[in-house]
Amino acid sequence: MCTGGCAKCLGGTLIPLAVLCTLANILLFFPGGKVEESAHITDEVWYFGGIVGSGILMIFPALVFLGLQNNDCCGCCGNRSCGKRFAMFSSIIFAAVGVLGAGYCFILSAVALNKGPKCQSQGNWIYPFQAGDYLGDHALWEKCTSPDNIVPWHLTLFSLLLVMSGIQAVLCGIQVVNGLFGTICGDCKCCGCCGGEGTV
Repeated sequence: MCTGGCAKCLGGTLIPLAVLCTLANILLFFPGGKVEESAHITDEVWYFGGIVGSGILMIFPALVFLGLQNNDCCGCCGNRSCGKRFAMFSSIIFAAVGVLGAGYCFILSAVALNKGPKCQSQGNWIYPFQAGDYLGDHALWEKCTSPDNIVPWHLTLFSLLLVMSGIQAVLCGIQVVNGLFGTICGDCKCCGCCGGEGTV
């Protein structure tokens, strides 16, 4: 696959992932599917890992990747491949931004999963779990008396964020490699690989 086509495929995959991460983060503001006071919401939710890290910061790389295949490759100084290669090089920078955003969300999600949700336990709003002990022992979930189903809610949404941000980081990493090939060889749709004339 040509480097521009590969980038377009990656961009098309990143956008729905970014939307899903944003939605997952928004749902975390409603623990157990209910409206709660802000003080009762898990701290990591307020760091907006899914909204900012895997959401907003991921939209920019995705849009850049989508536009690479259709980028004008007339170039500069009469060199058809120059413009396309510069575009592929710039995509590496945006891919690095995507990796940072996804990494931010991934780390926050991992911390939140290990820490567990903030819930009402013995009449107080606390973090009743320690060092991820609740992950393998469902009997401990009974420590959370309110909101209802807060533990599976917390576990499911942060797990989704963890997995999706991990996928985003891998896709952006692939674009870094793809961008390097595109910078060195150009795009086969435009001007062939490594200088050879290709067909549209």
